[in-house]
Amino acid sequence: MKVGVPKGLLYYKYHPFIEKFLIELDAEVITSTDTNKDILNAGVKCCVDEACLPIKIFHGHIIDIKDKCDLLIVPRIMRVREREFICPKFCGLPEMILYSIPNMPKVMTEPIYATSEKELYTWCKKLGKMVTGDTSKIKSAFNSALEEQRNFKFGIKDEGFKITIALVGHPYNLYDTFINMNIVKKLNKMGVGVITEEYVEEEQINLQVKTLFKRPFWTFATNSYGFTTAIAKHNEISGAIYISSFACGIDSVVLELIKEKIEDFPLLVLKVDEHTGEGGLDTRIEAFIDMIERKKNNENNISTFRQHISCS
Repeated sequence: MKVGVPKGLLYYKYHPFIEKFLIELDAEVITSTDTNKDILNAGVKCCVDEACLPIKIFHGHIIDIKDKCDLLIVPRIMRVREREFICPKFCGLPEMILYSIPNMPKVMTEPIYATSEKELYTWCKKLGKMVTGDTSKIKSAFNSALEEQRNFKFGIKDEGFKITIALVGHPYNLYDTFINMNIVKKLNKMGVGVITEEYVEEEQINLQVKTLFKRPFWTFATNSYGFTTAIAKHNEISGAIYISSFACGIDSVVLELIKEKIEDFPLLVLKVDEHTGEGGLDTRIEAFIDMIERKKNNENNISTFRQHISCS
């Protein structure tokens, strides 16, 4: 059986798991091509206007792959942690796809609750039965997929740069180089290193989230708020760039909470949609890094002056 796995949304974070699971079931995994202009244009044409850029791009990935497979996975990811949800659009993603794109193959639309191995296995068992009737094979494939995901190194932590900044946002905005216009490569060329939330202790993130009046309902909001405020508090890096999709309701709230908490810590918010131009994005990044360098030089000059006065 040919099973389609679109390279959109959380694919970049969880693809080792789902691909290993399917391969162990002897299915042929068919992935869409990397995000490009054609995929974006196809998605924009069939998706509702109010959707964010990653959702539009996901529609394009579906169009790219739907005629090449027997079964297509449209991930309705609901939870990865207790008492939190992923995103409202994820909850209704299969319906958006099925009502917008004609001539679809068989589609796996079951909701995914990944708060425990038991919950995740429930979903995998349903998917597995669409590929094979061998339940023991499904269990073995599930265990192999878990091991594959655990061994997968995810996230960015550059070393050896004079300036390091945090890159914040939903995973699909940070790791899809088409959406973010290869921002990590741009920053590295400017002599700037990048760190993402995966390299900050979860305990530090949770401590910051606990300072809020109420814990966020959304996992992305929890991660972004906890990560940004934690790195600002410890002052170990020079600033943060938050990549946000235009019309993202979650980001519109969490960004205000972050700004209130971090005060004068350098923060650049980049809003992206299908009309975002690379030239404008480059200009804003360059200006932000220039500001950080000037701030760093001023601090060094003040420190040197104080040392001189002290010695005198």
